[in-house]
Amino acid sequence: MTAGAPGADRVPIGVLVCDDQGVIRAGYTTIFAAQPDMTVVGEAGDGRTAVDLARRLRPDVVVMDVRMPGLDGIAATRLLAGPDVADPVKVLVVTTFNLDEYVYEALRAGASGFLLKDSSPADLVAGVRTVAAGEALLAPSVTRRLIGRFGSRVRPDPDPAGTDGPLAALTGREREVLKLIAAGLSNAEIAATLVISRETVKTYVSHILTKLDLRDRVQAVVFAHRIGLVTAEA
Repeated sequence: MTAGAPGADRVPIGVLVCDDQGVIRAGYTTIFAAQPDMTVVGEAGDGRTAVDLARRLRPDVVVMDVRMPGLDGIAATRLLAGPDVADPVKVLVVTTFNLDEYVYEALRAGASGFLLKDSSPADLVAGVRTVAAGEALLAPSVTRRLIGRFGSRVRPDPDPAGTDGPLAALTGREREVLKLIAAGLSNAEIAATLVISRETVKTYVSHILTKLDLRDRVQAVVFAHRIGLVTAEA
């Protein structure tokens, strides 16, 4: 499917809703189906069904609960969007559990974003649109907590800006953009900060992801912190 934008004459964003509670699935379905740029392509009540349906239906975004019977949401996310998946699906993890460990494991599994179930309908809708557009849904405060708590699992590159370092392929401006992505800034905020157009920012982001072989902005955030390009307060 090809994701659309509100009011645009495009194919709507296809959403697969995955949660073990029928009431929650029904609520999400009602919220997403009411959007002019979204369509719910299916529902799943467990992780295994979520994986099977996602592989068959190829939704633009999978809205995934963490705790589900059989195969949990983290394991299902790994099967759909993990580093070894040739054609990954974008996954937005939504859970009642505001635990850093869940966020960390979800992102490691390949999730493109993370929201709590008590988020407003507007935030849920915005989250799906954000993930469908290929942008990270990860607030700077969440990033700081994760890096602070799990920093021991991340080994920074001793010379990330060096000619032999992982950033050697990037231009100076691309490194600036990567740092701002890692700080949690949106394309619009990056454009304002660097006094350039949003389209130029999108071009830089695309180049960064391609050169560093990263799938999306979430991976770019994790990468930037891992190599020590930016640091986060605990």
